[in-house]
Amino acid sequence: MLKVVAGIIMDQGKIFLARRAVHKSNPGKWEFPGGKIEPLENPEEALKRELFEEFGVITRTGSFIGSNTHDYLDIKIQLLAYESFWISGEFQLRDHDRFEWILIEDLKKYDLSEADLPLVSMLTDQLF
Repeated sequence: MLKVVAGIIMDQGKIFLARRAVHKSNPGKWEFPGGKIEPLENPEEALKRELFEEFGVITRTGSFIGSNTHDYLDIKIQLLAYESFWISGEFQLRDHDRFEWILIEDLKKYDLSEADLPLVSMLTDQLF
């Protein structure tokens, strides 16, 4: 099973989503950004590294939000979600083709990756 992290970035009452580029698996799906945890790396370090690599921003990893295990056809993943705080840098599209800051109540309007769907329920249950 592949362990991956996802960052839940909130700013001024909005949440950050990114859309996977056409050359990636699950193309066109929206997600809470993050990526694979490398060997000898803890989830918090992995999330900071991934957000810098994918968007060129410096972040601080906060509290653990929850996890989800999902079996895609070709791989099974364990997704670990954390609060993530944007510290500095301008968001750049390096690995995605689009990003948006949206109201949390609009999350269900987006075509999210299947592994991210349970996180929507976790977030809305915690915030509402």
